[in-house]
Amino acid sequence: MEVKVEAQNNSGPQKCAGCGKIITERYMLKALDMLWHEDCLKCGCCDCRLGEVGSTLYTKANLLLCRRDYLRLFGSTGYCAACSKVIPAFEMVMRARHNVYHLECFACQQCSHRFCVGDRFYLCENKILCEYDYEERMVFANMSQQTSLPPLKRQANNNNNITVANNNTTNSNNNNSNQQQQQQQQTSVQCNVTVNEDNVSPPGQQPLHVHVQVSSGYHHQLLDPVGGRSK
Repeated sequence: MEVKVEAQNNSGPQKCAGCGKIITERYMLKALDMLWHEDCLKCGCCDCRLGEVGSTLYTKANLLLCRRDYLRLFGSTGYCAACSKVIPAFEMVMRARHNVYHLECFACQQCSHRFCVGDRFYLCENKILCEYDYEERMVFANMSQQTSLPPLKRQANNNNNITVANNNTTNSNNNNSNQQQQQQQQTSVQCNVTVNEDNVSPPGQQPLHVHVQVSSGYHHQLLDPVGGRSK
């Protein structure tokens, strides 16, 4: 950490920790409990003046480093949750819960709207959405749920109707079978014996054939001669 301080007249001459010379300037930098010329406190990699790039410096392996070079050399990289590309350790990022994004990738993934400071956003199904697209998605989700319910009810009603129809069919079949049984029973007892009056024979001739005509119409049975008919 470097702090820009003003030289005190009563503190005596101060030597720079970088070049070892007397600091004659009015202002000096204080870092690592030592005093520095502003030009002497530099990054060991990019040679930038640490007093101008921020209020923080890093030291490792006997090197004074700016934040960018420290992260570039010793920091860990990550991957953008939007584009899946590598995010260098020294790069500024945006975070949403556990997701990390490039600054240029931090936008609505539906309409590509770039967020400004104070804008509200939503993380829905691991995607960043602006407020408008999020509300629109919720509306369509509710509509799809409402439209999906009536078919289920209709299907249940159809199943009930099918069950009722099956029951009615079963009852109808039972009724038909009962009616057929009753008709068969009636057929066995309700037989009309008819004689064709046009073919009545005179006395002394062969008897007529008597036809048993079943009223149900299933069949005709020809019986043996049973006798003549006389006047």
